Amino acid sequence: MSTRQSVAESAAVSIGDARALLRHTVATLAYRGGKAVRNAPSSFAAFRVGPDSRTPVEILAHIGDLLDWALWMAKGEHRWKDSAPLPWSEEVARFHSTLAAFDAYLATDAPLGWGADKLFQGPIADALTHVGQLTMLRRLAGSPVRGENYARADIQAGRVGADQPASRVEF
Repeated sequence: MSTRQSVAESAAVSIGDARALLRHTVATLAYRGGKAVRNAPSSFAAFRVGPDSRTPVEILAHIGDLLDWALWMAKGEHRWKDSAPLPWSEEVARFHSTLAAFDAYLATDAPLGWGADKLFQGPIADALTHVGQLTMLRRLAGSPVRGENYARADIQAGRVGADQPASRVEF
């Protein structure tokens, strides 16, 4: 078998494998997002780096909208709704509840209305980007989130709530 053949064969992912990877990505989003919002100072929700920039609470509301959209896409519909931001603690709760609803659907045998690749490249990748923004904003706001070796983090598909395990290797 040539190297080219083995790479092509390893790139072929079954639907079940794609769904499992998508669930792990959702759990990763919960872990990293939970870390980005946990113990944020009360002033953080309204922190703004420029007059036209989104505040952290606006970014978190957008992440909730992305996760709602992901669930609708998984169910085969294309529904988008811009939600007005809730108070910070409610947006944090919404973040985890929308993750839980999306993960619960992914955990079933129900067909995906949009492929796992489209779910990843659209709402999930966008949500990961915004979690990175929240982490950067925490640093700019004077309340940095410690970095860690995420490859060693205890991330498991299905664990999407606010109660995440402690970081293993922070720096």
